[in-house]
Amino acid sequence: MLGYGTVGAAVDRLLVENADDIERATGHRLRVVRALVRDPARSRTFAPADGVLTTDFAAVRDDPRVALVAEVMGGIEPAASHVLELLGAGTPVVTANKQLVARRGSELFAAAAAAGVQLRFEASVCGAIPVIKALRESLVATNVHRVLGIVNGTTNFILTEMEGGASYADALAEAQRLGLAEADPTDDVSGADAAAKMAILATIAFGSRVTLADVDFEGIDDLPAGLPEAARGLELVVRLVGSATLLDGRVDVRVRPALVDRHHPLAAVEGAFNGVMLQGDAIREITLEGPGAGGMETASAVVADLVSIIGTSGTGFLNGDPCWRELERLPPGALPSPFYVHLEVDDRPGVLAEVAQRLSEHGVSVARLTQVPAGEGASIHVVLHEAPQRDVEAALAEIARLPSVYAEPSLLPVISDRGVVELGWA
Repeated sequence: MLGYGTVGAAVDRLLVENADDIERATGHRLRVVRALVRDPARSRTFAPADGVLTTDFAAVRDDPRVALVAEVMGGIEPAASHVLELLGAGTPVVTANKQLVARRGSELFAAAAAAGVQLRFEASVCGAIPVIKALRESLVATNVHRVLGIVNGTTNFILTEMEGGASYADALAEAQRLGLAEADPTDDVSGADAAAKMAILATIAFGSRVTLADVDFEGIDDLPAGLPEAARGLELVVRLVGSATLLDGRVDVRVRPALVDRHHPLAAVEGAFNGVMLQGDAIREITLEGPGAGGMETASAVVADLVSIIGTSGTGFLNGDPCWRELERLPPGALPSPFYVHLEVDDRPGVLAEVAQRLSEHGVSVARLTQVPAGEGASIHVVLHEAPQRDVEAALAEIARLPSVYAEPSLLPVISDRGVVELGWA
């Protein structure tokens, strides 16, 4: 293994405790013979066998007992260099490193293909949920055209806590206390972690390379005050949702806070769980839900990939790069969606008419509108019918300049499978 921290120790534990089951299934007994670490003296949750830990990468690379390697060290370097060298030497690799796959995937798959070995990466997205295997194997002929995902358990825990009345600061502090959030939670709360995962899922779902740079993402660290309460009044919940859409042969991938209809499957994904909805021509939709983070959960996906490599050795089914075409990106703002808009305005006659007029001039219509007092002014909560985001943003740019509007409007997509009549917005 490359790395022997929380995930690495859990991988070793699973291999030891389930050795008999793995041997019955594969005919082979898996054990960790070498693990690259920075500090062999560090305390670990599961002690490795004597002589396993090393600070020398060459000890892993050149050990004749090593048949395959699990990369669980994280980061881009030196992980990328180590994995590329291993693949080049003909050693299959399993990785749990989402940033590595999202940023350097093309190099990794090229190296694996050149050497004729497997590179597997189930654990890089959604922990124990086998969404990558489902996309690459079970749904290979279903023409998946949309992926919706709650793929970061930390932010989902925070938003669920806020839904129950906690402040953002208190919810984040609780996530850190429980070990769900790092001391520096930036990657999670900014949406960067989810963006890397959506880049991987989009690449596999659509067969066209999507990198982290192609994903437009926003986080949950700057949500409008009172948003969970406003959502509750509209029968919606707040979630950080990644979406990957194939529309007219072009791809749009993004991560952002969204208001999800309480009847939608993703609304039921609460706490530190993840959920991914796959939509395609042959399947209509499939939703996968489960724990998306944690050492043991991630380790289970790593071990499953290790077992898969043994079980498919010589078949080559997953050796190749999942990309087989180049698709254009959908122009920014072209993807249509229903939207939620929050405005802070003067509480006087005519303000709503001014807002509605600007929306109408850009072809955007209102599905539902509520107004509540807010200090000396009023908060307006608007749900819009489906429209391209660029048209909504153009209208909001004009609305923001109105003298009666004294705060920057907030815009979030609405996710629902029901129409405005069923939602009570007609």
